[in-house]
Amino acid sequence: MAAKEQNEWSSTMRTDVTFSSDGIKLAGHLYTPEAPDTPDTEAAGHGPLPAIVVGHPGGGVKEQAAGLYARLLAEQGFVTLAFDAAYQGESGGEPRGLEDPAHRVEDFKAAVSYLTTREEVDPDRIGVLGVCAAGGYALTAASSDHRIKAVGGVSAFDIARQFRLGADGTQDPAVFQGMLDAAGAARTAEAGDKGDQSFTLFPDTIEEARAAGGRHGAEGFEYYRTDRAQHPRSAQTFTWSSVDRMAGYDALRSVDLIAPRPLLLVVGREAVTSWLSVAAFQKAGGPKRLHWIEGASHVDLYDKEEYVGPAVTELTGFFRNGLAEQK
Repeated sequence: MAAKEQNEWSSTMRTDVTFSSDGIKLAGHLYTPEAPDTPDTEAAGHGPLPAIVVGHPGGGVKEQAAGLYARLLAEQGFVTLAFDAAYQGESGGEPRGLEDPAHRVEDFKAAVSYLTTREEVDPDRIGVLGVCAAGGYALTAASSDHRIKAVGGVSAFDIARQFRLGADGTQDPAVFQGMLDAAGAARTAEAGDKGDQSFTLFPDTIEEARAAGGRHGAEGFEYYRTDRAQHPRSAQTFTWSSVDRMAGYDALRSVDLIAPRPLLLVVGREAVTSWLSVAAFQKAGGPKRLHWIEGASHVDLYDKEEYVGPAVTELTGFFRNGLAEQK
């Protein structure tokens, strides 16, 4: 994957961890860098290290894109934490497959809280990185949590806007209104003890995915539903109650509150979703940077080496500067 810079870190160690988010136990993978022949970084002359919380796309899990970025950034000297959102993956919470923006934001804050308890982490040098939907949640979390010192996004997107407006922003408003009707009917059914009401995230074939969502839809299907990156715990369905919870969420509402902390948004030049990152960049106060990866689509930045490598290089420099130790 990304070429290592010449530094003292040679490898990483992954540890399974758990922590609480508003009463729900979350499962995470903690990646810690190891110096050559001296796994104990403090014994090797290093004090507590800067750390980065890494959030996964909507429907994803920590073993996919979030875990990849967490491991690669740990190779560059950061302690990193990739975790499963509440109600998803190995984390707790019922009903399964709930995508709740308010709780996803709380999950980020809970992950930051957990990192402050780790002796290998400098609690004053913690940043967040969100991939896809988590990029939107990271913006919201950072806007109201000053413990977050630097904010990064890769293919950052507002999942609520995707449902309301479509990936490219041109969806007929009647589509989402119909989904809200279905969400209301589902809540009525659940009140009548008919069980959790859910809808599938992907069609049965890549051809159907392409017909419904063009290149973006086909790439999402390929990533989540084929050997490219599928995982048994990634969400195949969302609860209908996720839809009305997303109706009023706006990832950009408080982006201006992030300043004067730094913001970096890494975006694929071919991503149909890039308009959201552009909008976030335009609203942010700064310091800020919008970094384009030429030739990359939205999903390409999840795992393709030729695009992830340059993204990690950019993120490494950004977080080194943004999480630098204050003299």
